[in-house]
Amino acid sequence: MKSAVETLNPTRVRLTVEVPFEELKPSLDAAYKKINQQVSVPGFRKGKIPNRVIDQRFGRAAVLEEAVNDALPRFYTQAVEEGGIDVLGQPDISDLEGVEKIADGGDLKFTAEVDVRPEITLPDFSEISVTVDPIVVSDEDIDKSLEQLRERFSSVKDVERAAAAGDIVVVDLEAKVDGEVPDDGIASGVSYEIGSGRLIDGIDDAVVGLVAGGTATFSTELKGGTQAGKTSEVTVTVTAVQEKELPELDDEFAQLASEFDTLDELREDSRKRLERMKEFDQATQAQEKVLDELLSQVEMDYPEKLLKDEIETRRHNLEHHQLEPMGLDLTTYLATQDKTLEDFLAETEEQAKKGIKTQFVLDQIVANEELGVNQEELTEHLIRRAAGSGLTPDQFAQQVVQGGQVPLLVGEVARGKALATVVEAAKVVDTDGNEINFDDDEADEQGENAPAAEAVEAAPAAEEETATEA
Repeated sequence: MKSAVETLNPTRVRLTVEVPFEELKPSLDAAYKKINQQVSVPGFRKGKIPNRVIDQRFGRAAVLEEAVNDALPRFYTQAVEEGGIDVLGQPDISDLEGVEKIADGGDLKFTAEVDVRPEITLPDFSEISVTVDPIVVSDEDIDKSLEQLRERFSSVKDVERAAAAGDIVVVDLEAKVDGEVPDDGIASGVSYEIGSGRLIDGIDDAVVGLVAGGTATFSTELKGGTQAGKTSEVTVTVTAVQEKELPELDDEFAQLASEFDTLDELREDSRKRLERMKEFDQATQAQEKVLDELLSQVEMDYPEKLLKDEIETRRHNLEHHQLEPMGLDLTTYLATQDKTLEDFLAETEEQAKKGIKTQFVLDQIVANEELGVNQEELTEHLIRRAAGSGLTPDQFAQQVVQGGQVPLLVGEVARGKALATVVEAAKVVDTDGNEINFDDDEADEQGENAPAAEAVEAAPAAEEETATEA
């Protein structure tokens, strides 16, 4: 086999491949054998039909097609390996010549155009500098945390008075659009805390001042359901007004809500817990900012087909996996977000570019630093992913194996380690001027966070097989 590589642009190449008959003959023989086992011809035993009879009865074209379908992926892959090309996705095969002459000892020629990984020059990680928020836990933070804990242990009681901010109201709702009540326009027995913002816009003003049995009507723009984005006349009827009762903040409450005997002990534990949360938030912020700074220092060409496919994949996922179950189409959704289709496509392209660039840059770091993934790291990552999916680790692992997704999981872990490597080398200071250092374990743990996960989901087309069929 002879092959030549032509660079079309920094992210795409053309392979020209010529395969002599001697190397094609095994595929031709295999094609005849396969068809021999699949067909029946009177007067011949199955599997013993002469090749000339197969040509006469079923046509030589069927044999040649089978032979080419077997040979093409193999010789394409061989050409890629010989050329040392780091390909992305499936190739576009064209200029297929000589197929009809294969059975007569002719050669096969074809060309294949395919995207390739762009060349990436990485900056000096130690030159990256970012600023993050300091770790500060105030008395107000602790008070807010304890107040939230009190809310969890609160109770409610019916009251015979007008509803006020902070009360719980039980309401029946009826929404009309253009004078008609849609199928999902009625809801009964809805419990709502006034001021929480967890229902529809305008309801707070409508129910404040109403007693049980009171009714009010107001206009609002619906945010979900079949009529999302449309203006609706909503009638709300209060069936009950309830007042929250919070437990006293004392030692007795500390014993009720925790393993501590005193309120002071509970406050101190709250402080430590908040400090750990802020440390985690600070590390995540450092990750995000270091990644953004790293990407800003890397110039990269984007594979055109890969970028186009990724934009389409993101649009498809939004339309069919997020909006469709909610009964929304893209046009209606964009109207609720006050966006045009052009705005949406521009944002999607920007997100896709960042995702693709993140993946390629982190993959380059993995290669340069020779970062490996051991079984323990993969198992720990799998357990974390399983927790986020709602499946048990065994169920999640079974899905991963059956779906052939183990290499993707390995890639996630490796990219997380790559990002941790950059964070560890970069200069991170807080707004008070204190330098923040992340040790290896902490950096590795934080490497499992959102920025690395974004890289994993960035460009699934880049992980596809490189073989193809004619």
